[in-house]
Amino acid sequence: QAQLVESGGGLVQAGGSLRLSCAASGRTFTFSNYALGWFRQAPGKEREFVAAISWSGGSSYYADSVKGRFTISRDNAKNTVYLQMNSLKPEDTAVYYCAADFRGGGTARGTSYEYWGQGTQVTVSS
Repeated sequence: QAQLVESGGGLVQAGGSLRLSCAASGRTFTFSNYALGWFRQAPGKEREFVAAISWSGGSSYYADSVKGRFTISRDNAKNTVYLQMNSLKPEDTAVYYCAADFRGGGTARGTSYEYWGQGTQVTVSS
């Protein structure tokens, strides 16, 4: 079992930046064995993929809508994955979730992820 806890959300003006963190814990959970993903869900919309990083950390993937603005990274020593979000737009407003996929390559398919956090709200004002 694992627990994922997101933090770092908040209210920011368009063009601003935020860095989300997701800390993982669990007695038998080995963070370095998991690919990590970020997903988001805006009100009235389906959950969508944002970014993912492979379990090895060697590969990362992004949705076209955030490519060039968001950066995913991981710190295995801290059991934490980050999402640096720059040049934020009002359409980035959503609840952001992190998720973990055992030995994953970093897929955009949400059903591949075994563990999910509770989410953190990001609101971008125009």
